[in-house]
Amino acid sequence: MTLQEAIVARHSVRQYQEKPIEAIVVERLNEEIALCNQEGNLHIQLVVEEPKAFAGGMAKYGKFSGVSNYLAMVGPKGADEAIGYYGERLVLLAQTMGLNSCWVGLSFKKQPDKYVVADGEKLHCVIALGYGATQGVQHPMRPMEKFLGTQASRLQINNLPDWFRRGMEAVLLAPTAVNQQKFEFDLLDNHTVSARACFTLVGYGKMDLGIVKYHFELAAGRENFSWA
Repeated sequence: MTLQEAIVARHSVRQYQEKPIEAIVVERLNEEIALCNQEGNLHIQLVVEEPKAFAGGMAKYGKFSGVSNYLAMVGPKGADEAIGYYGERLVLLAQTMGLNSCWVGLSFKKQPDKYVVADGEKLHCVIALGYGATQGVQHPMRPMEKFLGTQASRLQINNLPDWFRRGMEAVLLAPTAVNQQKFEFDLLDNHTVSARACFTLVGYGKMDLGIVKYHFELAAGRENFSWA
């Protein structure tokens, strides 16, 4: 499975099999985590065979079961967009290796002895990982037009460059907090794209922006555009 195929195959999964992640998969994930941490100045950590974070009442309220592996998304305060971008990079890699996942902001209990949070850092969220009891379902799709800025809207969908439309199709498949999809993309000129987080009461707008920007880059191709 390619990363582009993983965009389509990935759905949020909350129930998992009691099956450990193979050592070779753990090793590959840790290699990619090291790269993400270096590139993004983050402190993401993989926690395996640790069921306590998802054993309490909040996890049950969130309908989680069988979760014993997760990514601790640790990074500097204010690094929300980078957390989203690099977290989704890890999510899609995990999907290519047969793992399922779910971004989790609140429905877990912190386990500070299982990961390190240094001074100036925070645990932004976690990402549940493992072999799903199901493969999940696709969230409802909204029209692309709802997420376009003024200049892109003027061109209309059929007149947008193919690479831009591919990027937006991938964006619509991205996970966001409570599926709020509070973002906007615009085509400022032939090869310049802007993306911004819109107002939301949920509080994960910047993180969601990082997630959707990674989807856009993969599908549109970084050789075709630059960010404004």
